[in-house]
Amino acid sequence: MIPFLDLGRQHAALHDELTAAAARVLGSARFVLGPEGEALEREVAALAGVAHAVGVGSGTDALRLALAAVGVGPGDEVITSAFSFVASASTILMAGATPVFADIDPATYTLDAAAVERAITRRTRAVVPVHLYGQAAGIDAIVAVARARGLAVVEDAAQAIGAAWRGRPVGGWGDAACLSFYPTKNLGACGDAGMVLTDRADVAERVRRLRHHGDGGRYRHVELGYCSRLDELQAALLRVKLRRLEAWTEARRAIAARYAALLDGAPVGLPVERPEARHVYHLYTVRHPQRDALARALADAGIGTAVHYPIAVPGQPMFAALVGAEGAGRRWPEAARAAREVLSIPCYPELTREEQDGVAAALRRACKEIG
Repeated sequence: MIPFLDLGRQHAALHDELTAAAARVLGSARFVLGPEGEALEREVAALAGVAHAVGVGSGTDALRLALAAVGVGPGDEVITSAFSFVASASTILMAGATPVFADIDPATYTLDAAAVERAITRRTRAVVPVHLYGQAAGIDAIVAVARARGLAVVEDAAQAIGAAWRGRPVGGWGDAACLSFYPTKNLGACGDAGMVLTDRADVAERVRRLRHHGDGGRYRHVELGYCSRLDELQAALLRVKLRRLEAWTEARRAIAARYAALLDGAPVGLPVERPEARHVYHLYTVRHPQRDALARALADAGIGTAVHYPIAVPGQPMFAALVGAEGAGRRWPEAARAAREVLSIPCYPELTREEQDGVAAALRRACKEIG
């Protein structure tokens, strides 16, 4: 068996350091909004090249609070990708606004700037581009469209810490950006956590207020807020891992390069890395018109896979009333086709060369079996 992901390998290698970090927090008796969280915020802000980073409880909370902080609210529309994890759109509803879906670039699965421009109406308040699978979206073009119309940009960088576009890290292009530290991410907590990145002091201040019940000073609550604080234990563990992030990213990129060579000529679509982008391969996702048969054949060969994502976001049942009877297939054809065809194969820093060879060989055999 070659598992799709094995976090046990990562944690075994870091056992002593993670244990020491946890013990440090327990000994301090500071568990919320303390020095570990503040240090992590500084370190991640430096990595992303932004002025401010604000730790929150999850990537979903990061999106929810960032949208509120840039002024999104009831009556507004927010344009986002038709192909992503559902939180990219559900958090727009949480902010009281209406998600408007735009189709993707079929090569990169990221939001298409021309599609964004076509989707703008007089009610549009913001755009949420998604840096999907670790691939940076063409964020300069999206920001240019948004700025020309006076729209805010909130980057969903949940899967893309360390990625870059034209040599500039994702996370600093828009008004705010959102990270997830869910355990499976390239930088994953041992629980849930997230972060909002921004160069705008007003946005950072509002997210800090919103994450702590709208507190504008000690027990002086100036607006309706929320409880979403990145705890000290997760911050300390993330700081241990952050020191390895660049090495882990290079390992992922090396695995992706090996897969590209090992699968050259195979009848399967491989990830595309634009010349302007630095892809961090949170997921190595191939595509095939008989995806489900391919996944079954790989499972029979002992290869773990996963589908990210089997339903285009507008096709999710929760959006049925919003989208209407026409469905996702006709209005967002590239997103719908991706949902039918994508399959993620093992790609994590601890994956050995022998395992990489085994995955590629099994994938080639599976393609032949299903014809």
